[in-house]
Amino acid sequence: MLSRRALSLAFRSRSALRTFSLSSVSRDAGLAYPQVSYEEKYAEKLRRRAQEQGKSVEQLRAELKEQERQRRLQKAKEESSKTSGTSETPLPAKSSPDASSATLPPSASAARKDSSPVKALSSIFNIEKILQAPHTPEQISILWRGYHASRSGGTGRGYLCAALPVETYEKMLEVATKHPRFVIPVPRANAQLEEGSTQPAYEFYLMEWGFHGSPQEPSTSADIFARPKPSSNPQTSTILFTPLQEYKQRTSFATPYLVITHYTDLAKTHGLVLLRGEITPSTASSPNVGAGEDSGRYMLSQQDAQLLAVHVQRFYLWSDGSEARAALLKAFHETPAEFKWEELLKHTDFAA
Repeated sequence: MLSRRALSLAFRSRSALRTFSLSSVSRDAGLAYPQVSYEEKYAEKLRRRAQEQGKSVEQLRAELKEQERQRRLQKAKEESSKTSGTSETPLPAKSSPDASSATLPPSASAARKDSSPVKALSSIFNIEKILQAPHTPEQISILWRGYHASRSGGTGRGYLCAALPVETYEKMLEVATKHPRFVIPVPRANAQLEEGSTQPAYEFYLMEWGFHGSPQEPSTSADIFARPKPSSNPQTSTILFTPLQEYKQRTSFATPYLVITHYTDLAKTHGLVLLRGEITPSTASSPNVGAGEDSGRYMLSQQDAQLLAVHVQRFYLWSDGSEARAALLKAFHETPAEFKWEELLKHTDFAA
């Protein structure tokens, strides 16, 4: 499991986001499985287009959903670039010679050449330097954490990071490809409850996995004309976390508050998958930004971002003792009418 130590977290902040009591959320049946109902809204157009393209309605609907998710991921990246004001050029690490050599600015060829919205690992981390000298998985983990601790003026605010064993990631990936959506509750102690309500308040976050293909295995070869070999790395993936109420109101225009990316470039060479979490910076017009240490800076506090990240493994890494959590995830997809919010709260670790 991702622990408090495993994640590179800095300072805590408080966000006054819109919150709901459990009873108010449960009454809204539409929250059980939020999605854009293309088939209901555009049934005839959808059938016609599917027929024209030689696809089934289900295939076309899946493509439309993925296009929607890609738009929201791209929007989150653009918002982060516009408002963060911080350069992504790696800073020299101070801990060791190895650290400084691995965090030199990457080469100009680091940019991705495909249409993926995911920033290439080589634009963040100098893969060439890591390959030029032997690095153990432990050393790479230290470099990865040190790099993110140096962000935001040396505070690390706005980022999460961890290094996962590839076996752990592959187990989660197998589950995620079958069940790519779920909801995670975040407690809101200072929320305004409905009159007469004594139940705790929670804000529910919709999490959505996306898959972006397998990156090429890194190489020190300078032959730019060499034909790339088939990659044996697992797929790169992203997870978007968006307040459920905002998603219901704005669907494809809803801004994710947290984006987690799993970089698999070093999966086969070093047995590691590098996790990077980016909290969306707030804008001046954001109505949900509250007071606190990071007032006006981020849409989500470090503590809440950590809680969401920890629960990815809690619900997607199945093992002995996780049968009830696995059943909840399956029910959310297969029998949403039977999905119980009360059961979800029983299996959520708010002290994570």
